[in-house]
Amino acid sequence: MSRQSAIFNPASNAPFCLSRSKINDFLTCARCFYLDRRLGINKPSLPAFSLNVAVDCLLKKEFDAYRVQKKPHPLMVQYDIQAIPFNHPDLDLWRNNFKGIRYHDPKSNFVLFGAIDDVWKSEHGELIIVDYKATSTTEEITLDTEYRQTYKRQLEIYQFLFQKNGFPVSKSAYIVYANALKERQAFSINTYRL
Repeated sequence: MSRQSAIFNPASNAPFCLSRSKINDFLTCARCFYLDRRLGINKPSLPAFSLNVAVDCLLKKEFDAYRVQKKPHPLMVQYDIQAIPFNHPDLDLWRNNFKGIRYHDPKSNFVLFGAIDDVWKSEHGELIIVDYKATSTTEEITLDTEYRQTYKRQLEIYQFLFQKNGFPVSKSAYIVYANALKERQAFSINTYRL
């Protein structure tokens, strides 16, 4: 997508794409969002979090192995999550940062999209949206901070997109946190139900 096509033109009849992160930008700072999407003035970019990207990749591979087997991951068993990783031919598309799962809203003519980390299927046939996060902290990991509330919003947007695509979606979603504690012998992985 060219930078020009990333600028909203209200006179255009073409659908305008808005990613999950841009929706979050609007909710965080409407003025910054306007400067970016209407005037083309980008906010400063953040450094790449290569460790986080690596953890995401490894967790996806690990859960994918259980997806093929149609079995719950041991973490799901440990936390009594009655589900298995959801197998769907569009999973790789949904995970693609530039494609993701999409919904075209005919009223606004916006195409809303987001790239998910994972989807599980509950024993009742509902889809459970899952996001992987990585950190290194000795503090208890909660979702109480303002910054981590964006994670909740992220999952809610993904739930909305799946509902709009006709999938039965669970009201619950999960964040799987990989915590690298330097004084331990292995990762500490926690799951939080929303």
